[in-house]
Amino acid sequence: MQTIIQNREIPVVGQYDTVVCGGGPAGIIAAIAASRGGASVAIVERYGFFGGMATAGLVAPISVFNYNGRRVIDGIPWEFICRLADIGGAREEKPLGNISFSPEKYKLIAQRMLLEAGVRIYFHSYLSDCKVSGGRISHVIIENKDGAEALAGKYFIDATGDADLAMRAGVPMQPVSEYLQPASLIFMLGGVDTDSLPMLRHSRQGVNYHDLKIREVFEKLRENDPSIPVFGGPWYCSVLEDGVVLVNMTRRYADMASNGEQTETECIMREDVYRFASLLKKYIPAFADSYLIATAPQTGIRETRRIKGAFTLEGRDYVNAVDFPDSVSRGCHPVDIHAASSTGQRCEFLKDAAFVPYRCLYSPSFKNLLVAGRAISADPVASASLRVQAACMGTGQAAGAAAAMCCGKDTDVDQVDTDELRSILISYGTNLTK
Repeated sequence: MQTIIQNREIPVVGQYDTVVCGGGPAGIIAAIAASRGGASVAIVERYGFFGGMATAGLVAPISVFNYNGRRVIDGIPWEFICRLADIGGAREEKPLGNISFSPEKYKLIAQRMLLEAGVRIYFHSYLSDCKVSGGRISHVIIENKDGAEALAGKYFIDATGDADLAMRAGVPMQPVSEYLQPASLIFMLGGVDTDSLPMLRHSRQGVNYHDLKIREVFEKLRENDPSIPVFGGPWYCSVLEDGVVLVNMTRRYADMASNGEQTETECIMREDVYRFASLLKKYIPAFADSYLIATAPQTGIRETRRIKGAFTLEGRDYVNAVDFPDSVSRGCHPVDIHAASSTGQRCEFLKDAAFVPYRCLYSPSFKNLLVAGRAISADPVASASLRVQAACMGTGQAAGAAAAMCCGKDTDVDQVDTDELRSILISYGTNLTK
C-alpha cells in the first residue's frame, strides 16, 4: 500500500474539563451528567443532530427501562424520556418500559437538554485522531467544514459505539470474533394498517417481539426463491403516528468498523430494503397499501470493537445478576445474539437485572479516558444485552459522573472512589440495589 506523509499545524479551538466523543444515547447522557457535576463539557457528533442509533439508525424502541416491576435504568436517562413524553415524543410500553418514540422529537429534546446543561456542541465533526503522551490524552482531532481542529481536555469519554477514540489512543481491544453480529438497515413505511399489527407495542416481559406470522410467510418465500435475502425478526415499532412503522428485518454480516465492508454492506442492504418492502406489500395484508418513506441515514450496528478494560464483564456473571462492589449501572434487556449468516437468533431472558462494574469503563493504562455505551469491556454474551439504548444511557450517566468527579479531585479515572461515585449516581436516581 502506498502512503503519504502529511505535516500540518492544527488550531486548538477549545479547552474543556471533559470532551465527549459521540452524541448517541451514551454520549448525550454522559455529557449532561459531567456538566451537572461541575465540569466544562464539549460533545463531538458527526451528524447535525443527536441520538446515534435512535435517530441516525432509526432503532426502536428504546429498551429496556423496567424489569420485574421495578425501574432499573433511572436518573438522567429517565428524565430524558419524561421530557420527550412531555412534548408527545415518547410512549412508555408498561410495565416493561420499552419506549416508542418520535425520532425528530428525540433530536430536539437531546439538543435542548445539552444546551441547558451548558455543553458546547460540535456538530458535523468527525473524530480523526488524538494526541497521547504518558498514558494521557491531551487533545482529540476533529475534521469539519473548517478543516482539522483540536479540542484540549482534562478527561475524555469515548461514546462512539465503535471505540474509535480508544482505538486511536492505543487502548487494547477484546479479540474480534469471526462471528460478529450482523448489521441491519432499518426502514420506515407509511400506509400501514397499524391497528392490525399484533406486535407493535413492546410491553410484555419475556416476549421476543418478532412477528411469527410474517416470519413464517418469508421463510416459505425463501424456500421457493433463494434469492430473497436472509432476514431477521421481523420486528416493527411505532413512531407515534398512525399508519407509520419502523421495520427491522434486513441482515448482513460485516465488520462495520471497516469502511470498505461498511460501504459495501450498506449498498447491498439498501437493495434488500426495496425487496422486503415490495414483498411485505404483496404478501402481508397489513402492508397492502404501504410505501417506503425512508431508510435510516446509518445502518444499525450491533457489534464491533470493545475495549479490554480493568475488568471484563462475563456473560455468566451478567445473566446471574452478580452484584459488584463498584457497580455503577444496570442492564435488563435479554441476551440478544443475532446469527451472522442465517435467520437465527439467541434470545435469553434474564431472571433479574444485571449489574455493570465501574472497572468495565476504563483501561488501567489510560489515565483520563472513560468509555460508555456499546464499547465497554464486556464479553460477547454480556455485550449482547448491554448494547441496547437504555443500558448505554446508564453507562453514559456513570462515565459522565465519574469524569466530573475526576475533574473536581484532579485524579486518574482508575483512582475514583467508587463508593462516592455510587452515592452520586444514586442521588441522580440510579437503581443500584437488588
